Amino acid sequence: MKPRITVVGSVNMDLVFRTPRMPAVGETLHGHEFRQIPGGKGANQAVAAARLGAAVSFVGAVGDDGFGTFSRACLTAEGIELSQLTTVAGVATGVACILVDDHGNNSIVLAAGANACVDVAQVEAATASIAAARLLLCQLETPLASVARAIAIARRHGVQVILNPAPAQALSDELLRQVDYLIVNETEATQLSGIAVGDQASAQDAAQKLLQRGAGAVLLTMGEHGALITDASGSQYIPAVKVAAVDTTAAGDTFVGAFAVGLANGLPVFEASREAQYAAALAVTKLGAQTSIPQRQEVLDFMASRAAAELS
Repeated sequence: MKPRITVVGSVNMDLVFRTPRMPAVGETLHGHEFRQIPGGKGANQAVAAARLGAAVSFVGAVGDDGFGTFSRACLTAEGIELSQLTTVAGVATGVACILVDDHGNNSIVLAAGANACVDVAQVEAATASIAAARLLLCQLETPLASVARAIAIARRHGVQVILNPAPAQALSDELLRQVDYLIVNETEATQLSGIAVGDQASAQDAAQKLLQRGAGAVLLTMGEHGALITDASGSQYIPAVKVAAVDTTAAGDTFVGAFAVGLANGLPVFEASREAQYAAALAVTKLGAQTSIPQRQEVLDFMASRAAAELS
């Protein structure tokens, strides 16, 4: 049976502009193309978990507009259970404006829209869904009070918690003590630990600081420089999987969703993280958020092909 994962998170419509480079202040720049692609960190991670083999329930909100209707249809097509995805009247669905340059780098501006309406009452109404899951997965594109309540419910019912604190904001030690796995990138690790992360040594220092603040384990992702896993037993470094990057959007979300599935399937943390690295590497070879997230068989085939290449 597929392991069940409940995601409390955001739904956005991504407005994606391909551009030769990032524009300067006041500059108008001709882009290559424009696309509308379903996204949002919560929805992306839910789609990644579903495609990689989990039974996923989603708690969130969309607006009563075309973007909301389309986003709901996309999540339904992935087989994600949506009884706790509400439609908020008179409010726009969340939107992200994403600029992607010719090197695959991106810059993002968010308008929360209906995501800001995910309140504590809605989370409490989803208690049964959270309690029935093997893992709860949260981010910070919905109100912190609602995320904190979801985590508290999970802890009360013995459900493991993965928190991807993005976009980063101040978090209490009390909240971090309820998190089993904290997944951060370099920017988020810097903001939450107070230690500037620029290399593997500083990454380890930041991870140790986050452990001291209460997190059970810290996974610090560093893009093309790999990932660092740190818990009470020590640290392990996982090198990045080298690919030609097209667009890094949703690579982190793919890593998080893939890691959650591996963990829910009983893999050790290192093995779950390694599979997640391969899934994230595949994601950067395609444009867009949910359009770039691979299916499980793609990841398995990719891992097998790389293993064969290393032996030859």
